[in-house]
Amino acid sequence: MLKKKSVMLAGHATSIALEPEFWAELEARAAASNISLAALLKQIDAARGRRPLASACRVSALEWAAAAAARTRPE
Repeated sequence: MLKKKSVMLAGHATSIALEPEFWAELEARAAASNISLAALLKQIDAARGRRPLASACRVSALEWAAAAAARTRPE
């Protein structure tokens, strides 16, 4: 089930609907970076190009999770 959150991006309010697992990853990333979730979403928005925002959030969460897994993998 999707969970919606609202945020101000580029001067206007928008909603993003993601699965709770993606929200958890994004919130963990924001906490690890010592920034708010809104600030992280602004960074993702600024870098997403033409990709839809929800898709950009999912891809970012997957990239961070994959990078974290690679760091913990034994060599």
